[in-house]
Amino acid sequence: MGDLEIRAAVAADVPAIVAMLADDPLGAQRESPEDLTPYLAALERLSNDPNQHLVVAVREGRVVGTLQLTMIPGLSHKGATRSVIEGVRVHADERGSGLGTQFIEWAIDESRRQKCQLVQLTSDATRTDAHRFYMRLGFTASHVGFKLPL
Repeated sequence: MGDLEIRAAVAADVPAIVAMLADDPLGAQRESPEDLTPYLAALERLSNDPNQHLVVAVREGRVVGTLQLTMIPGLSHKGATRSVIEGVRVHADERGSGLGTQFIEWAIDESRRQKCQLVQLTSDATRTDAHRFYMRLGFTASHVGFKLPL
């Protein structure tokens, strides 16, 4: 990956991660970069769960991307473990650089290493550019997702 390092996120990365989460019209409505308390608590919960991998992409000492990779053991598909890619963000300065492709390929490779038989993700219905990106990487829009806010 050349000058790109992908590693587990640490507390010092949280401001950069939250800034990327908030840096689009959808994220701006739901994220609160001015109060990092809930994000730091979430990082601690994630860090204590061996099936959760919150990672950052770092270039030249700067966090330029983030994603969460979750491993889900299951009974369906003959007891398959699947991974879910969530919260993918690439810093605005890095979009179009190939970082997103490298990052998703890393997540797929890590899923294989973790013995997953399936990788899945969801993308907000309004993110049509992201949909094209994922389809170029071989993902298919095979299911319809549903959410219920609690």
